[in-house]
Amino acid sequence: MALGNTLIYFAFPARQPPGLVRRFHQAHALDLLVVDSPEEVHALLNRSFPACLILEASGDPETVLGLCAAVKRDPFTSIVPTVVLVRGENQDLEELPAAGLQAGADEVVSDLVSDKEKSLRLELVLRRAARDVNVHPTTRLPGTAQIERDFAERMAAGGPFAVCYADLDHFKEFNDRYGYNCGDSVIYLTSRILRDVVRSLSVGGFVGHIGGDDFIFNVSMEHLEVCCDEIVQLFDELIPYQYTPDDRKAGYFLGKDRRGTVHRIPLMTLSIGVVTNFSQAFSHTAQVSELATEMKAYAKTLPGSVYVVDRRGLTGARAAYPPSQEARASRKSSLSAGS
Repeated sequence: MALGNTLIYFAFPARQPPGLVRRFHQAHALDLLVVDSPEEVHALLNRSFPACLILEASGDPETVLGLCAAVKRDPFTSIVPTVVLVRGENQDLEELPAAGLQAGADEVVSDLVSDKEKSLRLELVLRRAARDVNVHPTTRLPGTAQIERDFAERMAAGGPFAVCYADLDHFKEFNDRYGYNCGDSVIYLTSRILRDVVRSLSVGGFVGHIGGDDFIFNVSMEHLEVCCDEIVQLFDELIPYQYTPDDRKAGYFLGKDRRGTVHRIPLMTLSIGVVTNFSQAFSHTAQVSELATEMKAYAKTLPGSVYVVDRRGLTGARAAYPPSQEARASRKSSLSAGS
């Protein structure tokens, strides 16, 4: 399925899309995919970012509006443009549009308006999505505005959380050698590693894309270690296959700096700077951002793929991981004692 070029249609009970939907997908050269269950909708959204999701609420409004609300509650699927379609002689025809908006739909299209307005409402959904600067075009992850919003929501909630700033090491040199197309593939691969790990291991976690090779993921304190361990491990396993066999076997390639001096450029690694509210309180999102940037810069001074947790409020020092077995055991005991 082509990323960003698919229109997903779901109705319950199952039915074929009306002419309005078929004309819309044909006019925009979208692949129309009709699905039969809420579970299939969730599975598709977890694998790709469609151009639009249309949910028909005429048959069983409770099921369809519940699906809409679930899609919009999930930080990973909430950015998918979602339309609730209301048509026919449903006795709640006048109430359903408001219910659809309350469920989080980006637009509601109903038989209460003219055919021309229906088409325009669908057009507007795609236009808004196309100019939405808060979604990165390569990774389809939320951008800086939504990252800041997630910071603020976690601070307001008051529970323990960890903000993780991830950055690729030696990405520019890779991009210079292999070209921007391969560079985009690496960015997309990294986004999928972060998204899939956080989604599977940290309920309520969030992943955003600042831009370039910089990412943010926010998780609860209890999921910090397992997420970072898994992300680092997966990255180190998969990234060598982005290189040619010769470069992968050597573990480096020869590249020139701006002065023309030849250097050995090692394979890319991942540096993650982590800040938490476990040992300090934050009064503004800028504090979180500033400290995460500092920790990320420190992580990049260390060899290999690592994550660095700022625990200076407790220990007076920063801690880099993956550590030795002794350091790992010491860290776990310290975290247990401090919790």
